[in-house]
Formats: sequence, structure tokens, C-alpha cells
Amino acid sequence: MNIYKTLWKLESSRCWASGCKDLFNLTEQIGLCLLPSLPLPRCNPAAPWTDDRNPEPAMLQLRGRYLLLFLGVQLVVMALLYHEGYRKRVAYFFGIFYKGGTLTMLNSLHNISLPGDVYANLSLIAHPALPPEELPYCPEVSPFLGGPIRVTFPPGLSLEDIVRKNPLVRKGGRYRPPDCDSLHKTAVIIPHRNREQHLKYLLYYLHPFLQRQQLSYGIYIIHQAENYTFNRAKLLNIGFKEAMKDEDWDCMFFHDVDLIPEDDRNVYICDRFPMHVAVAMDKFGYKLPYKTYFGGVSALSPEQYMKMNGFPNNYWGWGGEDDDIAVRVALSGMVISRPSIQYGRYRMIKHGHDKGNEQNPKRFNLLAKTRRTWKQDGMNTLEYKLLSKELHPLYTNITVFIGTEKGMHHSV
Repeated sequence: MNIYKTLWKLESSRCWASGCKDLFNLTEQIGLCLLPSLPLPRCNPAAPWTDDRNPEPAMLQLRGRYLLLFLGVQLVVMALLYHEGYRKRVAYFFGIFYKGGTLTMLNSLHNISLPGDVYANLSLIAHPALPPEELPYCPEVSPFLGGPIRVTFPPGLSLEDIVRKNPLVRKGGRYRPPDCDSLHKTAVIIPHRNREQHLKYLLYYLHPFLQRQQLSYGIYIIHQAENYTFNRAKLLNIGFKEAMKDEDWDCMFFHDVDLIPEDDRNVYICDRFPMHVAVAMDKFGYKLPYKTYFGGVSALSPEQYMKMNGFPNNYWGWGGEDDDIAVRVALSGMVISRPSIQYGRYRMIKHGHDKGNEQNPKRFNLLAKTRRTWKQDGMNTLEYKLLSKELHPLYTNITVFIGTEKGMHHSV
């Protein structure tokens, strides 16, 4: 005989002695009285016991009801945990079902941003009526972080639009949190020439990105004058030197103009070793192209930068300087640090090679000599002519003449 029928008959036999009251209460509590396919014992002794219906479908329904009850209890428990402050546990549970990991809406009690909107959290920043010297220190982890950022390129974007959306940014592209004293001071150095549209998109995202991290920061655009061959690494050396004249920055971020960060948990602060930050670009399928790659975005403290004699000055054109820098890191006794591949994500603005920035045919020969030349080519041999330094609403623009491969004189 079916096991379920046997158990039900045993229970019904016990029911005869108690007038069925206990069994009826039990079945009422768990909802069995709502299952017409499951026979209940009749409490009238004169009525014969009937067993002409199959209880198996009813037991399946019963199991389904127990499962729903179990899930309901789990949701209640998790809601209580969330209410008590255990948001990370709840976020981890939901992260199992969420492709991107933990839900960003659970990362912070104060984070009410729309999914991926880099500007939404800025309205949460308070403006206490306290003098700067009385502000508390900013927390180690900013409450305004939102996680993944939705990157699009709005048509018709103007610098005036970006200024309106960033009212707390001061002249020269400088910012300090109004509600706390930041623990970090970061300068962002961007080499530039003939990339005005790319610069607009980067500024559109970079300013709110850094504000959400509660950093004190400044953005420097290092513009190479004239149309001679582009030299990215030399411009970065100039940016370092000029920025350090303004303030005692504790971290320098060297940032290509065509890379947009996609997660604000990629915090723009330095590590104990030189850090390669752009570890997951869409261009490379969000993977590191090779182990020693150091291109796109990197971060060094002033001490680390000077220890490796800065970047090379002799790479004219596209390519090679990133690998030279990686070699310098090793030769100076340091190692490359990187953020999580989940956080160090960047979207590249598609473009071709610029005129004046063609591939450098000498890059492999130069790389082969790095071990012998790094101490004689860098910050200690930097030459340039400062043409102008202008404080724009969103950045400090530094225009320089850096010469050519043949030297500092103008080529004919």
C-alpha cells in the first residue's frame, strides 16, 4: 500500500478517539483543508471511512506549498538581516543571481542612484556650515559609490553642459569634498592633442566619478603644441612636474583621453607599488592583453615616480613607452600592482591613429636598451618650453613645446 495512504490512515485512526479535532486543527494550520483532492477523515462515527481518491497529487501540492513557505521565511529573515545592517550578506545572496556580482543598490544605505547613472549620487553630498578646518575626515569607503557605470556618448555634449552638472568643481578643475576632509589628494594627468571631443566625454564622466570617491583632486591637460610627432610619455613627465608645482599631491594618475572608467569602486588612489589601473578594457575583451601590460591608465606616488626616473622621453610616435615603463618598475626594485578585474573596467572611445602619432618604428630597439638607458633618460633629462598655463572651469590646460626627435629646436 502507498506509504502516504498508510500514514494518513494511521493518523485518521488516532483521530477517531479524539473526535478528529487535533487532526483538523493540524490540517487547517498547514492548509490541507484547502486541498479538495486529499480526503479528510469524517468525524461522524456512523460514516464509513472512504479511501477512493489517490492522495499523491495532493502530496505534490503540499510539497509545493512547503517550498513556497520556506522561501517566504527566507525572504523575511533576509529582510531582517538587512534591517539590522547586514547588507553585505544580503547583497551576496542576490549576487548569486546577478551577473555583475553584488547588487549596487545594496552597497550603501545612502546610495539611491539610478542604475549606472554617474551623476545621481551627487545630490546626496551635504553642505555643512562648517569652516574647512572643522570638517571631519572622510570615511575610508565613500558612501556615494554606486558600482558599475553606464557609459554612453551623448551627442551634442558641450563643456558648458558639463560645467552646469558639476557646480562644486572650482576653476582649474579642482575639487574638495564640501562635507569632509579627504584622506587623499590625486592629480590626473592627461596628454592631449586634437582630441577635443574625446576630452569632453572623459570630463563628463571623470568629474562625478572622482567626486563620488570623496577625493581632493585636480585635472591637468598637457597639450602638445604644433604638429610634430606626438610624445605621450614626455607629456606625462611634464604633467608630473607642473602639477607638483601647484600642490603636494600624494598620487598621480596618468590617464589616456580616450578611456572612460566603468566602475567607481576603482578608486583613484595610489598603492604601495606602481599601479596599472586599466586592467579590463573593452578593446581587449575586458582582459589583460599580456602580463606586463602597463598602458591606458596608471597610478604612481611621487616617490615611486622619481624612484624609476619617471617615464622615458625618447619614444616619438605610438607604442613602446608603456612597456618601457613596466621595465623601469622592475629595474627600480618594485612590482606592478593592479585593482580587481571587476573594478578596473574601461570603455575606449573608438578612433584611428592620429596624424603625427603613427607607429614608432624604433620602439623595439629602444626597449632592448631600457636596462642601460633608464637612469639617463627620464625626469633628470626632461626639456620643454612652457607656452601657457590656463585655469579653465573643468581643468588646468598646460601647453608646451617639447621639440622633436632631433632636439628642442624647431624642425624645418
